Amino acid sequence: MTQVKDNINSRTGKHLTYEERIKIEGYKELGYSNRAIARILNRAPQTINNAVNRGTVRTIKQRQIHNDKVYEYDQYSYSAEADYQTYLRNRQNCGRRPKWLTCDSFTNWADDKMLKKGWSPDMVVGRATKENLFTSDLTPCTSTLYHWIERGIMKTKNIDLLEKVSRKPRNDSPTHRENRRVLGPSIKDRPEEIESREHFGHWEIDTLLGARSKDDPVLLTLVERKTRFEILLKIDQQDQKNVDQAMNQLYKQLGDQAETIFKTITSDNGSEFAGIHELLRNITDIFFAHPYAPYERGTKENQHKLIRRFIPKSKRLVEISTQRINRIQQWINNIPRKIIDYRTAQEAFVKELQLLTS
Repeated sequence: MTQVKDNINSRTGKHLTYEERIKIEGYKELGYSNRAIARILNRAPQTINNAVNRGTVRTIKQRQIHNDKVYEYDQYSYSAEADYQTYLRNRQNCGRRPKWLTCDSFTNWADDKMLKKGWSPDMVVGRATKENLFTSDLTPCTSTLYHWIERGIMKTKNIDLLEKVSRKPRNDSPTHRENRRVLGPSIKDRPEEIESREHFGHWEIDTLLGARSKDDPVLLTLVERKTRFEILLKIDQQDQKNVDQAMNQLYKQLGDQAETIFKTITSDNGSEFAGIHELLRNITDIFFAHPYAPYERGTKENQHKLIRRFIPKSKRLVEISTQRINRIQQWINNIPRKIIDYRTAQEAFVKELQLLTS
């Protein structure tokens, strides 16, 4: 005769209910074996064994006093209530504890960087990992940190992440028009090696407006493509004369180093840049991007997003001091950047200068 296993059709993946434990207690009082109870309740015999072992308690059956000595006669029986309370205690300790419960040091440090210094979650995680500021079990990945912010675990909120709330869908099908006016060599004639960002000394130039007013100053911005090092210069007006004066003064300050630091500069076709090709032609190669093609100078676009954190479009630049602009430049150049292995632009730029002089 073939024996059929008792648990062949038993329920799996379900814990015993309190009502089932009450039934087990009743069946045990009637003298049923664990295996018999398992058949009745359609449970695996081991499930019943575990419950009985977990819920068996000692009770005093009889107590006698003889010659000033107390004699106790005990017995062991299954208690549904004891089994259920033990089950509840065990459930509190099951499963892995959330990581954020054990890494207060990281979360406090991360909140400080994001709220006070304006770092992004990726900057925080990348810099912490690069400098081994915390052990690996205390440092989450970038997506986990974003998840903590979404759930309200961090002091930092989504509204504090300016880059996230201003993010727009990407257009993956860029087109461009040919230049109507020719200020100098086109970007299509720029050496292909510049695209790889493997070589130092290739810059992008642009202007950034505050309030759109003729009497309001503008920022002349230059960013080095490899290191993302930023230079901010406040000029009186958005015109050729002021741009030429600012660039001429910058090159004088750099002296003989200007030619090695500024190998090429890529500009748009704004009238304010009409003179830089002639002004710098013996020192630096100047290239001009296509109209309506900001993606051709993507580094500049990303850097302007950082500047806009401090200078919104409605802000008059006449109200912003040169010292304030220098502090903005310093902040941009001293935040860790994923694109350069979580180094700062300042660190990367200094290293490139050292290589030039070595």
